[in-house]
Amino acid sequence: MSDDRSVGRLAREFANSCRVQLRPGPGGAQSVVTLSLIAGSASHELAGRVAHLLGLELTACHIQRFPDSELHVELLDSVRGSDVFVLQSTSPPAEQHLLELLLIADACRRAGAGRLTAVIPYFGYARQDRRAHGREAVGARLVADLIQTSGFARIAAVDVHTPAIEALASIPVEHLSAVPALIEAVRPLCDERATVVAPDLGAARLADRYAESLGLPVAVVHKTRISGEEVRVSRVTGDVAGRWPIIVDDMVSTGGTIEAAYHALTAVGCQAYAVVVTTHGLFVGSAQERFQALNLRSVIVTDSVAVPELPAPLRIVGLDHTLAEAIRRLNEDRSMAGLLELR
Repeated sequence: MSDDRSVGRLAREFANSCRVQLRPGPGGAQSVVTLSLIAGSASHELAGRVAHLLGLELTACHIQRFPDSELHVELLDSVRGSDVFVLQSTSPPAEQHLLELLLIADACRRAGAGRLTAVIPYFGYARQDRRAHGREAVGARLVADLIQTSGFARIAAVDVHTPAIEALASIPVEHLSAVPALIEAVRPLCDERATVVAPDLGAARLADRYAESLGLPVAVVHKTRISGEEVRVSRVTGDVAGRWPIIVDDMVSTGGTIEAAYHALTAVGCQAYAVVVTTHGLFVGSAQERFQALNLRSVIVTDSVAVPELPAPLRIVGLDHTLAEAIRRLNEDRSMAGLLELR
């Protein structure tokens, strides 16, 4: 008995000295499960900050591109038996970053990883969740299938464009949100003259969430998408005359929706001094030129993707605390309840 107690004490001391978890093994014996965090190239800086909060060193992973453009992934540290989290946004170039994620998973699986979780701050292809015109690929479903096939047991993603991702994926999806932190970032800018604006119907529920927390009224811009960069606005619902807008959305890509909403709001008497708040700031295509032409007080985004310089005051809200806490809870098999309220 004394030997068993000594072994148990040593195991607990070892677990406390490293980032590991003790789990019941055969016959009630406790086994040590190491937590490993691997960064993809799209999220290396963010992953470094998350690792620091978890008291970890990033698991070394060498990613290179051959002259013929093929990607090659090699793990430089052991992950055998580990609870492995791979942190990678599938941001532009989406195909490259997605393939990186899949190759890292395959390398981990072949190296004997115990469990694999994809931590995806920005989930690309999420907008392709259905067929709008008949002869289209459902990209979100295909990407979810690829993630599962590569060996991941679950996905943790931040403010996914559509909740349908959970129905499309065959593995569990943990929904994380940056909205509580973004609300706190915009709160100091608010006064009684502000109105939260959804730039389209798809953002209406998100706008309600901001408005309820900030104690502000809501307006909705009704738009029709013409193409990937062009939208048309039909009307604005809500009292915006003489007020200044806080335009909220889950993502900004080319900025076409924000531009159309901004001009529609000013046309019905809204003040031109606007704030834009979004989780994912891709700012691709003509976004730079569009934002330069708008009179913006501030643009508030997270670091779910690498954010370029903008011709407007920019504030970046870090996701590192939210992701670190999510990884800690998942590693310890604890409830995710209450995580969305984290700042």
